[in-house]
Amino acid sequence: MDLIQRSGHIPSVAELAVRSNVSRATAYRYFPSRSALVTTVIDASLGPVRRLADDSRRGRERVHELFKSTFPRFKEFEPQLRAAAQLALEQWALERAGLLEEEPYRRGHRIRILEHAIAPLAPDLTRPVRDRLHKALSVIYGIEAYVILRDIWGAGDRELEKTVMWMGDALIDAALRDSAREAGGARRGRPERVAPVATPAGRLAAAAARPRP
Repeated sequence: MDLIQRSGHIPSVAELAVRSNVSRATAYRYFPSRSALVTTVIDASLGPVRRLADDSRRGRERVHELFKSTFPRFKEFEPQLRAAAQLALEQWALERAGLLEEEPYRRGHRIRILEHAIAPLAPDLTRPVRDRLHKALSVIYGIEAYVILRDIWGAGDRELEKTVMWMGDALIDAALRDSAREAGGARRGRPERVAPVATPAGRLAAAAARPRP
């Protein structure tokens, strides 16, 4: 982890063996690929966040807590997280070209983490809107948003956090609004029950159906 922290570069397993003063066989036994190495590094970096399971907060508050707990770790482990994103992009290109010779690094923990965060909002959201919110939050919950705001906009830590929290709130507000609109539209679309018209024949039939004293 220290090597990636200092250089922002993911070493090959052979390079790691040299730097660690162990044999290549030993290094490959622990890390058969760069993907395995990065997986271990990211697990160590974001492990506490992945275990975050506060069930006491409401949906919006739980999302806030998740983001507030994660972004300090993005700052602390920024080189490792950037390196992981770089590896994923590099391997994507190699795989498309048919040149990938190692097991690809797979990401996706944010799906499970965000699913837990938005669970209390489920009763107020239609299923399609909840799925859309889940996907939308995954775009801003990750090193990618951090890189855009830091590198392109030059945002400092406080502004970065405020911007991402604002986007998260905007997405939640939009989801609640869309669900309320869809639910209202569904109610308006139901056919109204029309009271039967009282005709002489109808009155006679109703009288005949009433039990006699």
